[in-house]
Amino acid sequence: MRRLWGQLVLGLAALVWLQAAYSQPTTLRVGGYENPPKILVEQGQLSGIFGDLMLEMASREGWRIEAVPCNWNHCLELLQRGEIDLMPDVALSTKRGETLRFHETPFLHSWSQLYSKRNLKVTTLLDLDNVRIAVLENSIQENYLADITKNFGLNVTLIPVNSFDEGFQAVLDNRAEAVAANHLYGDIKARDLDLEPTPVMFQPARLFVAATREEMQPVLSKIDDYLQTWQQNPQSPLYQTLKKWRANTTDVEPFPWSLVLGLVSALMLVVGVSLFLRRRVQQRTLELAHSELKLNTILDSVEAYIFIKDRDLRYQYANKKVCDYLGTTPQQIIGKTDMSFFDAKTCEHLRENDLRVIKQGLRVSNEEDNATQSGDVRHFLSVKIPLKDTEGQVYALCGISTDITEHIHIKESLTQLEYYDNITGLANRKLLLQNLEHAMTSATRTGYEGALVAIDLTHFTVINDTFGHAAGDQLLQEVAQRIRAHIDETDTAARLGSDDFVVILEDISQDTDQAVMDVRNWAREILDALAQPFDLGGIKHTTSASIGITMFSDSQDNVAGLLKNADLAISEAKAQGGGSIRFFNPAMQEAIIRRMLVESALRKAVQHQELEVYLQPQVNTQNEVVAGELLLRWTDPDLGSISPAEFIPIAEASGLIIPIGTWVIEQACRTLRDWQHIDALKNIPLAVNISPRQFRHGGFVAQVEHCLHEAGMPRGLLELEITEGMLIDNIEVTVKRMCKLGDLGVRFSLDDFGTGYASLAYLKKLPLQQLKIDQSFVRDMLADANDEIIIKTIIGLGENLNFSVIAEGVETEKQLAHLKALGCKKFQGYLFGQPAPIAEWQQRFTQNLKLVSES
Repeated sequence: MRRLWGQLVLGLAALVWLQAAYSQPTTLRVGGYENPPKILVEQGQLSGIFGDLMLEMASREGWRIEAVPCNWNHCLELLQRGEIDLMPDVALSTKRGETLRFHETPFLHSWSQLYSKRNLKVTTLLDLDNVRIAVLENSIQENYLADITKNFGLNVTLIPVNSFDEGFQAVLDNRAEAVAANHLYGDIKARDLDLEPTPVMFQPARLFVAATREEMQPVLSKIDDYLQTWQQNPQSPLYQTLKKWRANTTDVEPFPWSLVLGLVSALMLVVGVSLFLRRRVQQRTLELAHSELKLNTILDSVEAYIFIKDRDLRYQYANKKVCDYLGTTPQQIIGKTDMSFFDAKTCEHLRENDLRVIKQGLRVSNEEDNATQSGDVRHFLSVKIPLKDTEGQVYALCGISTDITEHIHIKESLTQLEYYDNITGLANRKLLLQNLEHAMTSATRTGYEGALVAIDLTHFTVINDTFGHAAGDQLLQEVAQRIRAHIDETDTAARLGSDDFVVILEDISQDTDQAVMDVRNWAREILDALAQPFDLGGIKHTTSASIGITMFSDSQDNVAGLLKNADLAISEAKAQGGGSIRFFNPAMQEAIIRRMLVESALRKAVQHQELEVYLQPQVNTQNEVVAGELLLRWTDPDLGSISPAEFIPIAEASGLIIPIGTWVIEQACRTLRDWQHIDALKNIPLAVNISPRQFRHGGFVAQVEHCLHEAGMPRGLLELEITEGMLIDNIEVTVKRMCKLGDLGVRFSLDDFGTGYASLAYLKKLPLQQLKIDQSFVRDMLADANDEIIIKTIIGLGENLNFSVIAEGVETEKQLAHLKALGCKKFQGYLFGQPAPIAEWQQRFTQNLKLVSES
């Protein structure tokens, strides 16, 4: 009969469970609202489970707890306004995690339940149609009930209340048919008010102490330390407090032994007295058998794993779900322990929790990862309660477990999408910012230096354009693997987009100089690792990277400042070329401020046409002018004269090069048009430098064609100077545009030849007319034999491909004589004249096209 009544109690518990829905200061101001046994305020002092435990911690830490009575909503408002420091009994949710701070180890595990008068017949959520439910305003219960009833299409009226007491009173006053409350408080309150718990249970939750201000983080960390320590000791204040406040809630109703004895006496009386009573006993026995059959049918039908173990932890009952999970039958499981079904690690964990129920009489609720001997791993949410006899002695435990494996997988998938890059698996920007803030806080607390490292791949777009995005994604994945292989578990590697990687290095050294050296060495290891060839589907590819580094100490307690410093450092590294490492320093900040000033002034100069076009002549071996090159000059009223070497890159990066370049071409065409009326100048061509961004602009060809048409000048007088770097990026499009412009009569000169990476194979495909020897070779050719060889090679190449060759940067008679000796026939440089306004040179040209050297 004990077993029969135990199963009956178990069946009722299972029916209830079936409805579960998964859905360092000295004075601390602590908000307390009436929610016994978890939290309450008595005579100005905190009490309840949270209150007693916090007072115990306070006595050990020397904190003074100042209780601030308030209802739930008021407490939450005070916390968010900073008028209280801590608020106990707060369930963690994603939304609250964005605005509140929590410690990591929960005080309690709880769930919510509906309570009503006995005349309300509610067995499932579907029975709540047209029911009024009192619910704590702005609580998780309110949000959950609103969502779930809406999804089921139920007409449920939620009545907001400020406290659980007000909610229960609403039921007594018939303003609501049911009230939602956590089970710890609700079970006690319902018993006092002669209400009853309904089978509708939902919203399992972990309960914490919450804060908002950063100053409370040390207190939260200390709370974690106590909870983690106390959980390991059954005699700790944690378990003593739980036993004190939860003793009445864990008791089960004693078995009706008087009824059992009566049945036994009646049976003996029937046997001894009459056949009639025997038949009545048989009938009663049959009824009980039917009841047991119904009970077993119900227990076997629920979506929960229900079992009973005796004091030796041997199975005494298991429903169908348990048997199916373990691949056995009820007859085979009875009398056996977990060692027959699970691996050793799982058995040890299960035994630890089971003994807490059997020996201490505790109600244990937690999550379990159970691995069977066949290797099947499932995740369960389990509640284990003690079964007691009439003398209060625990004779068995009842376990009710729910498989939440799929729920965990979905949660992990959502977390992966929210916090990780889908191509590389590295952290995304959101997780990087969270970890960076945590890392900087940790560095401030421990004194260990950290670093933020930005890594940028060189010419990554070439991979996508040449081999396709699949190869590009594969390269990113392999780069991520190599970076991950060089960091510790406490570090963070992230991808922020395209080929931009960022690494947080923590706990490097307490000595800043040593930390800088360690980071530099680490960066060199990364560069060496990334320099090794990558196998992209049978294609061997070698790349390089640029690295920018900023130390945590460069921007104390400022994540935004640290990210800005890293951007400045990586920009400086990329400007130096692949394989460069640059640390942030204040000079970079000064440079960026100067750049911003120049860019702002340049925009005004373009708008008000304050730029000037200068001309520098190009001559032949007889010093006769054969062409001219137009060069930009700019003098700002506030910044003074600004070198083209400074403002041209800014114009290129900001996009201003497009309107500037258009204006220069227009000036060249107008000048050539005007020169058609001057006999001495009508056959003199003009050259204009073209930036890569300007050349790639979609309207560039049409714009040049329009200028040529407006000028109405002969073909071959406008010459565009392009660089070798332009040929690397999308060579096919470049060749097509050059050919189209060549058909319009535009000539092309390859500027700075010999300093880039143009393939000689491309030269014969391009509509080029001239190669321009870079001035760096001219400057050093008299002292460096290698420069002389390069110049001689370029001149020979031009002759073989039928290109004219011009040397720029000619400044001395010795350079001129040497270039002539090497076979060069065209020259440009200060020896023949510095850049000057077009009108000034035009006047000189009309007088004499033969120039006298200015040396």
